[in-house]
Amino acid sequence: MFLFPAIPRRWLILLAVMLAFLPVVIDMTILHIAVPSLTLALDASATEVLWIIDIYPLLMAGLLVPMGTLADRVGNRRVLLTGLGVFGTASLLAAFAPTPAMLIGARGLLALGGSMIMPCVLGIIRRTFEDEDERAMALGLWGTVGAAGAALGPLIGGALLEHFWWGSAFLINVPIMLVVIPLVFLLLPRTEETRPGKWAPGQAVLLIAGMLALVYGIKAAFGATQALNVALPVAMLGLGLLMVFVRLQLRAPEPLLDLSLFSRPAILAGMIMAVVATGALAGVELTLAQELQYVMDRTPLQAGIFMIPIMAAAALGGPVAGYLSNLFGLRVVASLSLAIAAAALACLAFSDFGHPGLTVPMLLALLGLALSIGLTASSIAIMSSVESSQGGAAGSLEATAYELGSGLGITLFGVFLSSVYSRTIVLVPDIPSSQAERAARSIGDSYVVARDLAEPQAEALIAAGKTAFSSSHSILLMTAAALLAALSILVIYLLRQDSTPQEY
Repeated sequence: MFLFPAIPRRWLILLAVMLAFLPVVIDMTILHIAVPSLTLALDASATEVLWIIDIYPLLMAGLLVPMGTLADRVGNRRVLLTGLGVFGTASLLAAFAPTPAMLIGARGLLALGGSMIMPCVLGIIRRTFEDEDERAMALGLWGTVGAAGAALGPLIGGALLEHFWWGSAFLINVPIMLVVIPLVFLLLPRTEETRPGKWAPGQAVLLIAGMLALVYGIKAAFGATQALNVALPVAMLGLGLLMVFVRLQLRAPEPLLDLSLFSRPAILAGMIMAVVATGALAGVELTLAQELQYVMDRTPLQAGIFMIPIMAAAALGGPVAGYLSNLFGLRVVASLSLAIAAAALACLAFSDFGHPGLTVPMLLALLGLALSIGLTASSIAIMSSVESSQGGAAGSLEATAYELGSGLGITLFGVFLSSVYSRTIVLVPDIPSSQAERAARSIGDSYVVARDLAEPQAEALIAAGKTAFSSSHSILLMTAAALLAALSILVIYLLRQDSTPQEY
């Protein structure tokens, strides 16, 4: 390339796709810090807050595979540039959304853009780096950028909210897009090898509808946002659509998605790891962000700084993950890293975040480092298990697992937290029944209700909310620790035939 003649072309391509990936990752974590601010500004209910947060990962879970297979057929460059444009436009709409419903819609459009970006990034890395050692290094650097972006998310969000309104957390994506889109346009090759065959839009719609119906049914059932006689039929409809999709793939001469990918142990183990680990991590991060601001009265910036160790340490895990995987093998690295992460969460469950000292930051750093190593090693194994022509499809499966885990994790943890909160809070007397009912749903609702009460009642309600929220701290973190511990054992079983580094 004429811009950087001394740098090999493949590393310039890696630079371009990592910069394209950065805003998507930042958007995943920056909202956690902004939740209390936008809840109060938009007068959003607990249910609306959950939808604002997890509509993004849940929609992406349905869109990623179709977008990944589309990229394999029409080219990663074209799909990536389109996705960046959509993502930038959606960020602008989200920043100025006047109502929770409009913010939810803008977040859905963000999901469409993100679903085009993520599989293209992994697919381009797979196609660009044929040498296994270089690919491991490239994926490690990709993991570092992902973790660094996630680390910057809370910090940038906190800094912005110190001086601007909550919409600035989305508006920050616009200047990033204005820089990234020209770089991608210039650095990525205009011609690339594509997979033969037509992209079947009917099958893609079937897959999207099935995923969304199934996920919504599960979410509605667990979240009690719909009656079971509504949620269960929707979930069954989604399952039925997915079964029809699978049947079509098995019969089609050129299927939209090669289902044989699921028969490969590294891919299956990696997807399960991504779902459980990211689900637990997303739930924990959201809980910590709310506790720091609602209970401990920390500013958004202070909350962002508090949570830096977990993401900053994760940024260090990417470069060493490839080395450790080549040295010890996927089975050992993945299972041991998950076990260490579970131990860190168990210790955090009994820690005092009001007086963290050095212990809490070190435990947060250990958690981020362990999960980063395990998940990056899994990415290396997944992308090394497919031909370069299937890079987009494999990348979309991995990204789907991440997004599905994040969305379901936030939903399930949010519902669990709300349940514990409503049973624990001791409401002050003389509050109207309608306000009392809302105040008992979540600590955010308690703050909203308190704004309409007289000062003595408002102070008493907020104090009761803080006490109730704090009581769920240990339960939530221990639940996440148990999930990761169980996952570490499951990974050992799934990869029981993968005992040597060379086998994957």
